[in-house]
Amino acid sequence: MTTNVAEESESYKEYSENNLNMASEGDGSLEQPSEETDPSLARIAELETELNRQKEQSDKYRDELLRKAADFENFRKQKEREAMMASSRALENIIRELLPVVDDVKRLLQYAPLSSEISNEARPYIEGVDLVKKNLEKWLTEKGVKPIESKGMMLDVNFHEAISQVDHPEAEPDTIIEEYQTGYLLGEKVIRHAKVIVAR
Repeated sequence: MTTNVAEESESYKEYSENNLNMASEGDGSLEQPSEETDPSLARIAELETELNRQKEQSDKYRDELLRKAADFENFRKQKEREAMMASSRALENIIRELLPVVDDVKRLLQYAPLSSEISNEARPYIEGVDLVKKNLEKWLTEKGVKPIESKGMMLDVNFHEAISQVDHPEAEPDTIIEEYQTGYLLGEKVIRHAKVIVAR
């Protein structure tokens, strides 16, 4: 019995030495365990696969989030533009409705008596109308409204509307010799063409 154990021990020793010699004669590395022989390697591979899948899912969600954020930003800017345009249209409409009042006030002052001819009773009324005119013009200026230059200029259909032509020996043809109604710009936009009389 003792002899058999000793023989087996000797055989195992020879087997181990042979394996070591083969390893040293080969590439210098011991045989690596495979996934089949080591369950931890299989688990690592499984976890790496799951990690890659989760990373792809995370990238997909990130792209979707960035796309939604860009869509929302575009939507917000569009709504801001629409609000600004609506506000601009509302202001333009108010100014259009107010311009006839400005015309009437200017016309009233144009036909008012000269300062020396105004009676003491009428003077406060004339001065009050003049003050109203100045306040209206100030308000229009603050809103970016400015009158279109006409008299002495050449007719420009982008800014002027000729309502009549008259012979005028001292003016070239199509020169504006009289302004019938003042035109106005809101910023760079014509909100009312100037009605003018031009030389033939």
